[in-house]
Amino acid sequence: MQKLARREAQLMQVLWRLERAFVKEIIEELPEPKPHYNTVSTIVKILEEKGFVAHEKLGNAYRFYPLIAEEAYQEKAVDDVVQRFFDNSPMKLVNYFAREQKLDAGELERLVKLIKDQQG
Repeated sequence: MQKLARREAQLMQVLWRLERAFVKEIIEELPEPKPHYNTVSTIVKILEEKGFVAHEKLGNAYRFYPLIAEEAYQEKAVDDVVQRFFDNSPMKLVNYFAREQKLDAGELERLVKLIKDQQG
C-alpha cells in the first residue's frame, strides 16, 4: 500500500468520515482556506489511480468512496513508523509515548487495561 501525501490523507479522512461524497461535499468538510474545486478533483483522481478511492456516476457527477478502510491504512502507517523509527519494536513506540508525549496517569491506566484485555 502506498503512502498518502498530506493533502491526500486530509481528503481520505473526509471520505472515511462521509463514506461517499461528491467533490463539493469534500470541499465543504475541509478547513479554511478551502482549496479550489479543480485541486480537490485532481487529488481525488490521484487517489483513484493509487487504488484508495473509486467512484460511481450519478447523472453528470461522480460520487467517490474509499476502497481502503481507515483502520487498514492506520495499521500499515503505524507498522511503517515502528519499523523505521523504533527498531521494529512496538514496546519502544509505547515507551516513546509514555516518556516524550507525557501521557497522564489516566491515559497510562487505559493503556495498561488495553494490554491486559488483549492478553485475554
